[in-house]
Amino acid sequence: MIHFLIVGLGNPGDKYKNTRHNIGFMILDVLASEFGVSFKDAKKYAETTHTWEGDKIHLLKPLEFMNLSGKATQTLANLYKIPPSQILVVQDEVDLPFGKIKNKIGGGTAGHNGLKDIVAKLGSQEFHRLRFGVGKPEKGGMEVADFVLQNFNAEEKTQLQALIKDSVSKIEDWIRTSRNLLLKETKA
Repeated sequence: MIHFLIVGLGNPGDKYKNTRHNIGFMILDVLASEFGVSFKDAKKYAETTHTWEGDKIHLLKPLEFMNLSGKATQTLANLYKIPPSQILVVQDEVDLPFGKIKNKIGGGTAGHNGLKDIVAKLGSQEFHRLRFGVGKPEKGGMEVADFVLQNFNAEEKTQLQALIKDSVSKIEDWIRTSRNLLLKETKA
């Protein structure tokens, strides 16, 4: 049985619920719904598991603030013995324009505090990322930290559900591809 861990990044509480920084939570909520599972809250995180062709897909929303996302990620990775190569982190990305969605393996954190903490706690950068472009504030405008803690604007909201569905499809593709690669490796 193969275990995968999909971590959606965000901040807890209604105040942050619809902000750009919480796109990871939004995407995981839709993914959980598609899988027909519900999150169960522990003190520091919300978790659920879906069985996919005999394998376990663990969904995680750390419920401490963004800069403490690594603790819950490390806890579940250790509990289920999941290596970084079988972890996908769903994050907001200011270095991509709104609506651009990209997969990435490893690399730096580009100042993203959630990623920094995950790298520190896992001791590795070699996990996968689904980067959801939220854009940047205009030059001379607000600070990036303030920008990501704002709600999506009206124009962005009209496209958001379709983009979240696209993100869910990309996650499902990642699971299939990763699973097939691991199965080939075990047969070789």
